[in-house]
Amino acid sequence: MPRSRINGNFIDKTFSIVANILLRIIPTTSGEKEAFTYYRDGMSAQSEGNYAEALQNYYEAMRLEIDPYDRSYILYNIGLIHTSNGEHTKALEYYFRALERNPFLPQAFNNMAVICHYRGEQAVRQGDSEIAEAWFDQAAEYWKQAIALTPGNYIEAHNWLKITRRFE
Repeated sequence: MPRSRINGNFIDKTFSIVANILLRIIPTTSGEKEAFTYYRDGMSAQSEGNYAEALQNYYEAMRLEIDPYDRSYILYNIGLIHTSNGEHTKALEYYFRALERNPFLPQAFNNMAVICHYRGEQAVRQGDSEIAEAWFDQAAEYWKQAIALTPGNYIEAHNWLKITRRFE
């Protein structure tokens, strides 16, 4: 049984009902509908912390989905799971792949910056200031891109850029 039929969360049920109505109204192929069902089930599993199930659904959605824009969100969500699991190299790879298909995902730039900043902090703790600065510089570049796409968002990142004199 698809996850969307067994989920007891009111918001998820409401989303599923609206999504099912839209799928009936908007002209889409059966493959696109199936891809969306897997994507929706992946989001539901992910929100419950069932990452293995979410990944299975996202990989199946990727197999079926042909639209680059829609694929970018699937890849982004896969990146989120790898970030949550501490698999930062894999997460960065998926964020890059998402941005290749949709360069207007500020949240992907932000998450990449957070990972780079974290790695910079790790390098500081290990006493490697040169490596730390390289990671912090990379974080700054990603945050600048996120802020350029959504001015007014990422206030903490904006302040960090100003404090560290990395904002131009």
